Amino acid sequence: MTGVVRVLLADDQALVRTGFRMIVENAPDMEVVGEAGDGAEAAALAAQLRPDVVLMDVRMPETDGVEATRRICAADHARVLVLTTFDLDEYVYSALRAGASAFLLKDTLAADLLAAVRVVVRGDAVVAPSVTRRLITRYIRTAPAPGPGADRPSAAVLATLTEREREVLALIARGLSNTELAAHLNVTEGTVKTHVSRILAKLSLRDRVQAVVYAYESGLVRSGAATSG
Repeated sequence: MTGVVRVLLADDQALVRTGFRMIVENAPDMEVVGEAGDGAEAAALAAQLRPDVVLMDVRMPETDGVEATRRICAADHARVLVLTTFDLDEYVYSALRAGASAFLLKDTLAADLLAAVRVVVRGDAVVAPSVTRRLITRYIRTAPAPGPGADRPSAAVLATLTEREREVLALIARGLSNTELAAHLNVTEGTVKTHVSRILAKLSLRDRVQAVVYAYESGLVRSGAATSG
């Protein structure tokens, strides 16, 4: 992506929004295009302003960050980077299931926050796959099953992947980076990136974090089976 990254801030605490605004606007390649005090306002502003990234507080009164993330991602209005106080938080897992691209702790360093925004815009993973996996393995057993009309990982869709693509997806879910995948499969990183791009396209996924969630919820990788990362 070229040009200035447009960021929407969503947090019910004005002081927190002010802090994040100062950090974002201190970056030469970013600008804050709006602020929201709750999830409903965040979803409405995302539709109106079409930011590149929404910095979303996951826990807010009334409409929370999970529901706001679901609305924004379903309409494909922006990528969502969830902010949380605790890394192993059921709200965060729900937000990832709803389409969030990543999450960060609220006490993260300013430089790391800005780097995360840039990575999310590129469509890459921010949170370490091992952390995402810990979330999934903790909450997948208690997560409510999708309703009859809800989207769920489909065996038919999974079957569109080649054997090598299924292998790559399983390894992504187990926490391997592109470099590690290349070494494990004895191929170039370019080849790995091609496999990853095809997997995301075939499964209609936005990024690697969504791929990790998909791999577990489709049953391709079983909860508790992975140990790397």
